[in-house]
Amino acid sequence: MPACPHVPGRVETDSDVAIIGAGSAGLSAALVLGRCLRRVLVLDGGPPRNAPSPAVQGFLTRDGTRPAHLLELGRAQLAAYASVEIKEARVVAVQVCGKHFELTLEGPTGRRSTRTARKVLLATGVEDELPPLDGVRELWGRGVLHCPYCHGWEVRDQPVAVYGRAKLVTGLALLVSRWSPDVVVCVEDPANLTRHARRRLRRQGIAVREEPVVRLEGTRGGELRHIVFETGEKLARTALFIHAHQHQRSPLAEELGCRLTSKGAIWVSKQQQTTVPGLYAAGDNTPGTQQAILAAAEGSRAAICINETLTREECPK
Repeated sequence: MPACPHVPGRVETDSDVAIIGAGSAGLSAALVLGRCLRRVLVLDGGPPRNAPSPAVQGFLTRDGTRPAHLLELGRAQLAAYASVEIKEARVVAVQVCGKHFELTLEGPTGRRSTRTARKVLLATGVEDELPPLDGVRELWGRGVLHCPYCHGWEVRDQPVAVYGRAKLVTGLALLVSRWSPDVVVCVEDPANLTRHARRRLRRQGIAVREEPVVRLEGTRGGELRHIVFETGEKLARTALFIHAHQHQRSPLAEELGCRLTSKGAIWVSKQQQTTVPGLYAAGDNTPGTQQAILAAAEGSRAAICINETLTREECPK
C-alpha cells in the first residue's frame, strides 16, 4: 500500500477515510476509494434497512437478489483491495479534531477503541416509523410495502391498498394505480381528504374507505391476506402500500451539528459534503428518492469527491 504523502502541519491518521455504514452506499464508496489506493475503514453497525425484503429490485445486473447476498457480493469484491478494512463495530461518537476526526468504536463484545481518519462518510441510512397497526411489523417488507418502484412489479394487476393520512395518501395511490387497476385507499383522517383529492381518486377508479383499520391479517411468510376494519369487515388485499415517516438511524449527524432538512435528512452539497467540513453523507440518510442502486451511486460520487479533495490537500498550489 503506498504511503500517504506527508504534508507539513497535518496529523497522521489511521485511515484516509472512515465510512460509517456497510450498506450499498458505504460499500460502493469503499470500492471506489480502494481503487484510488486510499486507506479505508468501513464500519459495519448492523443489518441494512431492506433486510426484511425478499429481494433488491431494479438494481442493474442484480435484480431480484436477496439484500444480504448483494452485500456479501460487495464485501467479497472489496477483498481484492488491501487498503480497505471492514470492521464490525458501532460508532458511538465522532469528534472533530482540527482537520481530522476521532471515532469511538464499540465492538460486538462491548469493548471500545478509537480510530482516526482524515475524512468521514456517513452512510448510516434511516429507520422507518411504521403505523401502530397490529400486523404491520410482521408483514413489513413483503405484504406491507413502501416503494412501488421497488415492489410494484411483484404485485402488478393484483388487488392492493394504500394506507395513510390524507396529506400523503392521494399521490401514493395515484402512483400505485400504474401497477394495478384495483386500488383502495384506506385514509386515517377522512375529514382532511379534500374534495379535489377525492375527485382525482375517483377519476382513476380508486375507491376510498373511511372506516378505521384495526389490524392486518397475513401468512407466517409475511404475505398480506386481509385488511380488517373496526366494523369487523375484512377487505381481501395482496399488498398494502404506506408512506412511512423516517428518522436518521444514527444520531451522529445531529451530534456533529450537521444541517438537516425539514424532513430530517442530512443536507449535502452536489459533492455529498455536509455542513461540517470533511464530513460527507450518502444513501438513504440524504434527501431524494431512496433505492439501493441510487444509494450505491451516491456512495460512488461521494468517494470520488473525497478522493479529489484529499488529492488537493496533498498537492498544494
